[in-house]
Amino acid sequence: MEINLFEKQVYTNRREVLKQRFGNDGILLFMGNEESSMNYKDNTYLFRQDSSFLYYFGLDVPSLVATIDTETGEEIIYGNELTIDDIVWTGTLPTVSEMANLVGITHTRPYNAVADYIQNAISKGRTVHILPPYRPENVIKLATWFGKNTAEVKSLVSEKLIRTVVGQRVIKSPLEVAELEKAVNISIDMELAVIKNARPGVKCYELVSQAHQVAIANNARLGYPAIITTQGQTLHTHYYGHELKEGDMVLSDIGAENAMHYGGDLTRTFPAGKKFTTRQAELYNTVLNSMDHAISMLKPGVRYRDIHFAACEKLVEGLVSVGIMKGDPAEAVAAGAHTMFFQCGLGHMLGMDTHDMEDLGEQFVGYTDELKKETGIFGLKSLRLGRELQAGFVLTVEPGIYIIPELIDRWQAENKYADFIDYNVLNTYRDFGGIRIEDNFLITETGHQLLGKYLPKTLHEIEGLK
Repeated sequence: MEINLFEKQVYTNRREVLKQRFGNDGILLFMGNEESSMNYKDNTYLFRQDSSFLYYFGLDVPSLVATIDTETGEEIIYGNELTIDDIVWTGTLPTVSEMANLVGITHTRPYNAVADYIQNAISKGRTVHILPPYRPENVIKLATWFGKNTAEVKSLVSEKLIRTVVGQRVIKSPLEVAELEKAVNISIDMELAVIKNARPGVKCYELVSQAHQVAIANNARLGYPAIITTQGQTLHTHYYGHELKEGDMVLSDIGAENAMHYGGDLTRTFPAGKKFTTRQAELYNTVLNSMDHAISMLKPGVRYRDIHFAACEKLVEGLVSVGIMKGDPAEAVAAGAHTMFFQCGLGHMLGMDTHDMEDLGEQFVGYTDELKKETGIFGLKSLRLGRELQAGFVLTVEPGIYIIPELIDRWQAENKYADFIDYNVLNTYRDFGGIRIEDNFLITETGHQLLGKYLPKTLHEIEGLK
């Protein structure tokens, strides 16, 4: 069994930083994940460890829990040793104590000992801090250990622990950036394989297989279900049955997760045949201009929300030039008229999770107390990142144009944004689909750095790959 790890000191240092920042305030409990059955007990989904557990404890192994006593400094990993029945199926594997030693922890206990440990701490008036659980099995365990019902587990979540973990994990170390580069480069090879194999007559699921093949050949896997479709106006479609036809555009949003569980997240839109149509080329260049403008603004101290709106103005400028929109682009964006075409956000944090630390809450990861997320505003409620950028952030930039017939019909019936949208022209684009272009960036002390090797993105570069 191979356990992919950084050096031991990386994990001990991370836990020391966590303890120093958190202060002497009870017990920190980190839930590892367990294997989940797919259609019967022994046929499980591909295992994925919890990312915060990986960050502090490194062990990509099911059915582990860890605690840190912030007052004594004691760190414990809980897990069960293999029985002979297990070994028959798995072979001999490292013991829990051997694995714990690899990440600098000397104390281990059986898995069921964690319940007594928590209950003993609570009986002494100590606080046990947890992160938000997202696996139902972990919710049930926590409810049992804390003597609560499952609905009450949410009230146990520690905002202090969330904020401390986010504050540490959001700044990527050079080691992490190197892993992210590896993942992005694999993702680029996946995109190239998809683009080069796309042609009329091919089914989208055949292109998905190309992405999987490249990932597996690089000891990686997909970090999220592939989005490869001729229906790019549907933001997160996972239907792969469409057959490519001449004149179609294909939107491919894919990302590899490497052996250390760091991920890439890239999107390219390209013609099914050799060339974009004139209309496709016009709107493709509109999206690309918006992307390039957004990238030019990436640097510490700039709010990503402001970059988002600047990118939206560039989209409107292009849409005005082809007659779909009208009026002043800044006024159109201020009114929200751009959301007919760009319903989502410009980007998000990237790390061990494609939407980095989304399990901990976007309001803590992508926003601050000074800049709250606007959850009730169409076009902003899906902006996962709004806060001021800092050196060490890794993020995506992914503007798009999505022409959704159902949205056209609803807003035209309401005469919504009629001062900025020419519905007569827009209705001639009803079958257009969608375009997205996406790359990944590190924010540096002086600006930004593209992660990974260059993946062609200009119109002529994309057509040159065909």
